[in-house]
Amino acid sequence: MSHARNVLVTGGNRGIGLAIAKAFADAGDEVIVTSRNGQAPDGLQAVTCDVTDTASVDAAFTAAEEIFGGPVQVLVANAGITKDGLLMRMSDEDFDAVIDTNLAGTFRCVRRASTGMIKARGGRIILISSVVGLYGGPGQANYAASKAALVGLARSVTRELGGRGITANVVAPGFIETDMTAALPAETQKTYKAGIPAGRFAQASEVAAVVRFLASDDAAYVSGAVIPVDGGLGMGH
Repeated sequence: MSHARNVLVTGGNRGIGLAIAKAFADAGDEVIVTSRNGQAPDGLQAVTCDVTDTASVDAAFTAAEEIFGGPVQVLVANAGITKDGLLMRMSDEDFDAVIDTNLAGTFRCVRRASTGMIKARGGRIILISSVVGLYGGPGQANYAASKAALVGLARSVTRELGGRGITANVVAPGFIETDMTAALPAETQKTYKAGIPAGRFAQASEVAAVVRFLASDDAAYVSGAVIPVDGGLGMGH
């Protein structure tokens, strides 16, 4: 990208979100991450945000806009939680909490970002889903439902705002090399990798590269798309 843009990454304090934030920062963009405690990773700026609270989302965007000196031009909605459990034992609370953060939380951020993007007649919205969203996962009815729903959200935003130079896309990562996957027993890792045509887990940087492409000028005509970054695991889903 030839010009620096104002990029906000929700849940950008660790894991995939942090890798995405660093990739934009390394490319020369102005980057702010949101975290629930407002703590910033090394070299990045942060604002406090609880995506389950509309007032908190509004305050976080207002704070970011003040730091940027202008509107958020690229929103990467990455904040998410899991509360896995078998269907018959999953409580209403565990279902509602995951939907409220992963789906409604993303909606709140997209809604708030859209105001500045509509005024500017341009913007990039990138929602981080998961291969589980369309492929499914045992014990993950709440998580899979929340991640699949991001597709409908992005496509509706595309139909509504596509004429204003705003794109909305979904990135669906598969298994990523993180502390969490590294902690899995070797046998479990081997089983997972056997089901992935690429035969390995992804680097978080490989997800970040796809997100950066979608935010670039080159991707102006890509909208409402679901881009898997999963080594072929979820093909056709």
